[in-house]
Amino acid sequence: ILCSRRLSSRLSQQKSSGAVVFIKDKEIKYLILQYGLGHWDFSRGLVEKDETEEEAALREIKEETNLNVKIISGFKEKTNFFFREKGELISKEVVYFLAETNNEKVKLSYEHLNYSWLNYEDALKQLTFKNVKEIIKKANNFLNNSLINY
Repeated sequence: ILCSRRLSSRLSQQKSSGAVVFIKDKEIKYLILQYGLGHWDFSRGLVEKDETEEEAALREIKEETNLNVKIISGFKEKTNFFFREKGELISKEVVYFLAETNNEKVKLSYEHLNYSWLNYEDALKQLTFKNVKEIIKKANNFLNNSLINY
């Protein structure tokens, strides 16, 4: 028993990648997803072996929403947090890109309960975690200050 406790308390590391997905119509709207545990976040998932962070983000968005997106260059933010899974403490780094789509028709994967396209203020209120709220603030500032005409 003592050995298994020591093994389960070792810190594992995971790396995920995703994106703040937006669409520009009359205003910019952001896509947020409700995960199975109830929290609201952006599309993201584990980076697989021999896959770049951008490739992982594009794959996860396609798998989770069925959307085709274009990564906007110049935006890349990271968050770090800890969680427990099956008694094991895991350190997780998530890399977020900014991605544009021209299609609002989302087809959710089994991983999610719901989704919303929301303007910045409403998305900021709906997102669950502080670190993700910081990501959307940076994404929104990037879009508002970008040389790209958004």
